[in-house]
Amino acid sequence: MLSFFAKYKFFGIVLFFLSTVIIFLFYNALQPPKKLPVYQPNMVNSELVDSSLQFKKKYHRIADFSLTNQNGRTITQEDYKGTIYIADFFFTTCPTICPIMTKNMADIQQKIMKDQEVLLLSHSVTPEIDSVAQLKKYAVEKGVNDSKWNLVTGDKKQIYELARKSYMAVKTDGDGGPFDMIHTENFILVDKERQVRGFYDGTDKEEITRLLKDLEVLKASYE
Repeated sequence: MLSFFAKYKFFGIVLFFLSTVIIFLFYNALQPPKKLPVYQPNMVNSELVDSSLQFKKKYHRIADFSLTNQNGRTITQEDYKGTIYIADFFFTTCPTICPIMTKNMADIQQKIMKDQEVLLLSHSVTPEIDSVAQLKKYAVEKGVNDSKWNLVTGDKKQIYELARKSYMAVKTDGDGGPFDMIHTENFILVDKERQVRGFYDGTDKEEITRLLKDLEVLKASYE
């Protein structure tokens, strides 16, 4: 009896591993592919959404915009047409969270450098300070690649409305006045239809890892 089992021991081991692989493949095949939510205003913390939008349940998209980048070029939604992009809000003189956020965005830039589907967009929340020259200086210091990443300045009211009404990323309304300033650590993932697909803490490395994984999920949904 023992000799019988010894004779077929190798066959049994192979059969066991083969069965395990088949079961694993069937399990994965039966799992629905992961999908990212399409965030509507009614799905987001009401503190982050303008009161005029809090009960909106569908059709939310990033509004049209016209701003100026670090090279003095006008940047609009058309420059991001057909691409996925990651947006944030910062200012060049920020001594606290912005340097961490910018470093993490630079790390993302390295990951997507050869990816034609993905771009980056950083909005200055102190456009009266962040002139084109100031943005260019900051861009050079931080290793910004002009083909992948726009740092934009422009009309303060427009930027603040984008933050609150489009990206749903800040807790204060802000009136765009000379002494007013918003601040948020959020990175926002935006799809090719200008819909918000994810929010991430731009100061947290684990959140950046989650963002990159979600980015791959979003890209796969277009294949």
